[in-house]
Amino acid sequence: MEDILLVIDIGNTNIVFGFFKEDELIFEWRISTDLRKTSDEYALTLRQALEYSNVKKSDIKEAIIGSVVPNLMPTIPKAVKKYLGIEPLIVDENIKTGIVNKYASPKEVGVDRIINAVSACKKYSTPVIIVDIGTAITFDYISENKEYLGGAIAPGIAISSEALFMKTAKLPKIEIEMPDKVIGDSTVKSMQSGVVFGFIGLIDYIIEKILEEKHKTKDEVTIIATGGFSYLIAKQSKYITIIDKLITLDGLKIINDLNRND
Repeated sequence: MEDILLVIDIGNTNIVFGFFKEDELIFEWRISTDLRKTSDEYALTLRQALEYSNVKKSDIKEAIIGSVVPNLMPTIPKAVKKYLGIEPLIVDENIKTGIVNKYASPKEVGVDRIINAVSACKKYSTPVIIVDIGTAITFDYISENKEYLGGAIAPGIAISSEALFMKTAKLPKIEIEMPDKVIGDSTVKSMQSGVVFGFIGLIDYIIEKILEEKHKTKDEVTIIATGGFSYLIAKQSKYITIIDKLITLDGLKIINDLNRND
């Protein structure tokens, strides 16, 4: 029998289930976020993940959930409790994180941003800028003293592209992919150029302004990208040096250890 930790990252677009054996992520399972599903349906999904990953139900001893979707709380915690028979730890503003939240109203910070900050402080040298390129694009700054100072939030790439399609009469729906040149010779290529290169510029400019505001050079700050579009965008950035797609799952593991090992 093994001791397995289940971590669940509930995002606006996707839900990720991760299984940790000690400090190693042995499996992850990604599904679309669906507010209509019941706790029983999510329990079935969890069962499928366990079967596919060859993890025994009896081996899961602890679970932790981080969510930015209030409507799925308590649906998924209920599924975990019902199927696995364990009470999951829920990441909220009262949980021990090991960092200081200096936001004006700490309750307003998305738990995903705090989870990522905890993970970055553990894995990398501070100060840190984290750019999460997901449904929204968030920028977070953590000081040398592990203080979460806040950041910036911009609309995400997919929802911006969707807005072009939904709010105009003739612009088509497009795949988000790297164009081979800036000057597009078709409507689709022109839209891809505007969206992709436009967001690369947005991300680099905000990073530049953060560095300027904190009187830092890019060599004095660890600059990390994560999120669904991080590989596409971050590779073209002048500032981002690390792409860490597992930063949130690792952060959940770190927070679980902090709170369970008291």
